[in-house]
Order: sequence, then C-alpha cells, then structure tokens
Amino acid sequence: MKKSFCELLRDYYPRISEVEDLHATYIANCVFNSFLSYTAIMLNIVTIHAIRKTSSLPKTLKTLLLSLAVSDVGVGLLVQPFYTSLLVRWSLQMVPICNTFKTFSIIGICFGTSSFLGVVALSVDRFLAIHLHLRYQELVTHKRVVPVVILIWVLSMFLSLAILWTPTRGIQSLFLCIILGIGLVLTAMVYIRIYLAARRHKNQNQVLQVQREAQAYKIANFTSLIKAAVAIFYIYVVFLICYLPYIISLVAIKIADSSVTVKKLHYFSLTVVLMNSSLNPIIYCWKMRHIRHAVINILRNVFQHRSRASHETLAMAGHTLP
Repeated sequence: MKKSFCELLRDYYPRISEVEDLHATYIANCVFNSFLSYTAIMLNIVTIHAIRKTSSLPKTLKTLLLSLAVSDVGVGLLVQPFYTSLLVRWSLQMVPICNTFKTFSIIGICFGTSSFLGVVALSVDRFLAIHLHLRYQELVTHKRVVPVVILIWVLSMFLSLAILWTPTRGIQSLFLCIILGIGLVLTAMVYIRIYLAARRHKNQNQVLQVQREAQAYKIANFTSLIKAAVAIFYIYVVFLICYLPYIISLVAIKIADSSVTVKKLHYFSLTVVLMNSSLNPIIYCWKMRHIRHAVINILRNVFQHRSRASHETLAMAGHTLP
C-alpha cells in the first residue's frame, strides 16, 4: 500500500523519543541557518544590484544570473527562516501539523528546482555563446531568454504545488527525477563540448602566434566567453557538491532504517543545500571580474556614505555643545 505524503514524513522528521538525542543537532543547525539566511539575503541583494549596474554583461546572461540570484534571495528570505522555525519547534518537543510540512516542502522544492534549472539554463547559454560565437547575439536574444526564465519559474511552482493534488509523492518524485536526470545529462554534455572548444582554441592560439595582432580581438573575445563558461561551471560544481549529501541522506533513509544518525545527516545536509545560496554570490565575485568590480564600487560607496554621515553627525553634535 502506498504511503500518503504525511505518512512519508515520519521517515524524515523526528519522533518525540528522538528529540533529546537530536537536541544538539537542532541547536547547531539553527545557528548555521540564522547566519546563512542573513548572508544569502545580503550577498544576493548586493549581487543583484551589481549585475544590473554591469553594462559589459550581455542582457541574456544578466537575465539568467538575476533569476538565479532571486532564487537565492528567496531561499534566504523564506526557506531558511522556515527551516529554522521547524528546528526550534522540534527542540521544544512540538510536532508541527502536516500542512506545515507541506508548506515547507512547497517553498523548498520551488526555489530548489528554479535554482537547478537556472544553473542548467546558464550552462546552455554559455555553450551557445561559444558554439554560435558571432551568430549568438542574433539567435539568442533577450526577448527569447525572458520566456525561458518565466518557464523555469512556472515549472518550479507547478512541481512544488503537485503536493497538493497528488495523494502520494510518487508522481512528484518521478517528475523531479526526470528533470534532474535530463538536466544533469544535458549539462554534462554542454561542459564536455565547452572543454573541447577551449582545448581547440588553445591549440589554434599556438598556431597563430605570428598573426596574433590580427587575431587579437577574436582571441580576446573568445577567451572572455571561455572565462564566463568556467565561472558558470564553478557554480554548477558547487551546486552538485551542496546537493550530494542531501541526496545521499534521502537514499540512506529509503534503504536503511531512519535512525537518529541518519536523521542527523539529513538535517545537516539540508543546511548544506541552503548554504549554496550564500556561496553563489561569492563565486560571481571571484570568477566574474566585471561583477567583482561593481560589487567593490557598491560597497565602497556605502562605506563612504556611512563615514560621511557619521562625520556630519559628530560635527552637528560639536556645534550643539555649549
């Protein structure tokens, strides 16, 4: 007999008898998520502002990066505080009702799916930029990318809301597995092609040493495309690293008994998944020079404004003293 959604939750979440053994796990995850929620919100808001101000980025790449950053802000604003509230309730031996878990699952699946599809879309976009090269701007336009971003969010919301109209998680899990499988295969193929293009480009550079001045612009342009693709590759790898422990914990719960040790792994792995939203802006700044410069300028302006405001406050206070 197939289990309902609420019955399946018993395998993932704690029983009253396990609360004492898991108390330290709750506290540690509450602290981590409270900190990571703040960093996810602040870092991504600064990054969104920086992306919008970076005129050198193509509009298509900007749109896809902004969509991913919005997903990460959503994680910091909604998913992490919700998860922290669940941890607090468990630590107080309070068992939330099934609808609370459903709401958490809907929000988490929505932003998790949009993040994954956003990374896949960015990877495909960078492949097309390298493969099409001079025809890229003609074929991959901003007007065509916007519907893709809308489709990503509509599909993410559809898959997350499937909890409400499916009696079991079977259909929803099937769709999620299909999307995950297609996305992983597609992205792997894309990066293999990008690697081969970069290797071919390197070999051509060695042959064209004598004609470097004539080929300077073409080489510089292609090199910048490769660098942008490498940056997205780092985002993709970090995404996989963050999600791998969570996938392992789900498999462990399915295969083995949902013991206290397995549940500890599950809670910490979910925190690592959510940490991904704080890592993405760091990768943007590390691997994308134009965004890094924009972020530095934004932070410099903020600190200068605060410094000027504090000096003015002190000056006004000095004038008011007798």
